Amino acid sequence: MRQVWIPKHGGPEVLELREAPDPAPEPGEIRVRVEASGVNFADILARMGLYQDAPPLPCVVGYEVAGVVDALGEDVEGFEHGDRVVAATRFGGYSDVVCVPAENARSMPAAMSFEEAASIPVNWLTAWWMLVRLANLQPGETVLVHSCAGGVGVAALQICRHAGASVIGTASASKHDRLRAMGVSHCIDSRTRNFERDIRSLTDGRGVDVVLDGVGGRSFATSYRVLNSLGRLILFGASSFAPATRRSLPAAIRGLIGTPRFHPFSLMMKNLGVFGFNLGRIWHRTEETGRMLDQILDLMENGTFTTVVDRTFTLDHAADAHRYIQDRKNFGKVVLMP
Repeated sequence: MRQVWIPKHGGPEVLELREAPDPAPEPGEIRVRVEASGVNFADILARMGLYQDAPPLPCVVGYEVAGVVDALGEDVEGFEHGDRVVAATRFGGYSDVVCVPAENARSMPAAMSFEEAASIPVNWLTAWWMLVRLANLQPGETVLVHSCAGGVGVAALQICRHAGASVIGTASASKHDRLRAMGVSHCIDSRTRNFERDIRSLTDGRGVDVVLDGVGGRSFATSYRVLNSLGRLILFGASSFAPATRRSLPAAIRGLIGTPRFHPFSLMMKNLGVFGFNLGRIWHRTEETGRMLDQILDLMENGTFTTVVDRTFTLDHAADAHRYIQDRKNFGKVVLMP
């Protein structure tokens, strides 16, 4: 098999393509001949040494794959050789062969491509957990989605639309027209530092009901200030800590200094809620997460949701995939194709 390794922390150029023997599935596992692997910002942070949940170096990252079952471990039921599957991997996904617990895999809808399937688990489960499970999103509510043109943002937009909620999205100006065509009510340039003023103007001073913020630092504080009464702020990332392709100590310090503290009494008096979310920390909740993935795939199959794959890269160009995301060029998901 071929795998993309992170041998040391650094820029995209540190990624190495290596070969190794194909693994054999353990009991309860299936082996997947990978046709597509999802790329996530967590992978980039791991490469930079900014992701504390990453495995020790040297390592192979990657949370999600799609491909064909070519071997079964003992006691596996529900899958056969040749089945097309999408699976959550929790590392190791940057490979052309992986072994995964059968409970972490699902059959792909017949009309879905491998790259579409590989774009689903991390982004769509993250958005679903945050909006449906944590925020308990209601019809008629207004949601502010930061980085709305990213993988999580595109998923969140469609979940909001399905729930009957309206979306205000932040993104670079070049992406606004496409976001409006997908149903975003209002777009704010992500380079605008004072988006609080824009939110107040767009909502007649009321603020929003839910904010999804993966930017971090000062953005967390401003997102909190634009909440309406009974609003929910969900924090799920810190992309501002990695403004360049290499780790930046000044950027990390600025981000930490700008990160707010939320006092319990202030939350009570204002009737507000602040959640933190990290999909990797609830990976063991396979039954609940599996039900969510089943719902998402059903809604994909009936046309309610459409996953958006922006661009694909081959495994030997994984470094280019990382650069493409860090340059904020993607609209939707970036995928590796072995």
